[in-house]
Amino acid sequence: MRYVYPVVIETDEDGRCVATAPDLPEAVTDGGSLQEALHEMSEALGAALAGYVLDGRDPPRPSKARRGQYSVPVAPLLAAKLALRAAMREQGISNTALARRLDVTEAVVRRLVDPDHASRLDGIVAALSAVGHHLVIEDRKYLAA
Repeated sequence: MRYVYPVVIETDEDGRCVATAPDLPEAVTDGGSLQEALHEMSEALGAALAGYVLDGRDPPRPSKARRGQYSVPVAPLLAAKLALRAAMREQGISNTALARRLDVTEAVVRRLVDPDHASRLDGIVAALSAVGHHLVIEDRKYLAA
């Protein structure tokens, strides 16, 4: 799944760019410029999604950006962690079962799926591979739909 969410940017009365995400109403931020607001929104999306995970809820799937909306990605490390959690849940794989597959302790896997832990990306890639998934990374400019 692509962890890229549609974002609406509006200018407030002070000239600041206010960013909101229709799929994640908890994610609201602003910036002095469009680029700053989009950058800040990536962080706000991450915080909102981490909240879902920590509450034990499935994060909402991103909808397609509509005309005038921007597509904003979640930070790559968090997106990889969300993908791993989703693959594990989809296949009914526990932290302990994945730890056995990776020949590591359950605590290592717990950190790999913890949205607040600064895991190494190569560890998450290895874990994704162990559950039959892979990670795709691409870069794109921020463009309104």
